[in-house]
Amino acid sequence: MQVDRARQIAEKLLADALPQRWAHTQGVAAAARRLAPILGDDAELLEAAAWLHDIGYAPTIAHLGFHPLDGARYLRDVENADPRVCVLVAHHTGALQAARDCGLGEELEREFPPPPEFLADAITYCDLTTSPDGEKVGAEERVADIVRRYGADHPVGKGAINSRLSWFASVRRIEARLGA
Repeated sequence: MQVDRARQIAEKLLADALPQRWAHTQGVAAAARRLAPILGDDAELLEAAAWLHDIGYAPTIAHLGFHPLDGARYLRDVENADPRVCVLVAHHTGALQAARDCGLGEELEREFPPPPEFLADAITYCDLTTSPDGEKVGAEERVADIVRRYGADHPVGKGAINSRLSWFASVRRIEARLGA
């Protein structure tokens, strides 16, 4: 899927309905562009996935209430998106563990096989280093914000607490490749 088309889809679904989510999405896409030097041929793929990673929150397509799967299904079934983009959307930022926690793990894995670790790390890095307002932020601060906003007892907050070490490892692997 071309980056321009991905941006158009995300803007159509998020800009008016969820303006803060749209701001976050723009920041995640900017982070993906900054990773281009280490991505090679996968730079456009990652940027397209970054634009689309949170479209499953859009009220018009949020059927299950689990945004990675809702977004990936929409991309596959409605937009005929590149399967690699669908996989990155389905598996971004610990989505598989979150899916398992809410009883959707087998469904997610059956429909969307996991992406290569490097690309999973890259989309996680982009998401975790971008604040809800689209600003660059440290991963630790981002996780703390997620827990603060949702609460430690909410499934999203619990997921952030339980997954933070693997998320931080993803961020460190990307930073190492960047030479940071």
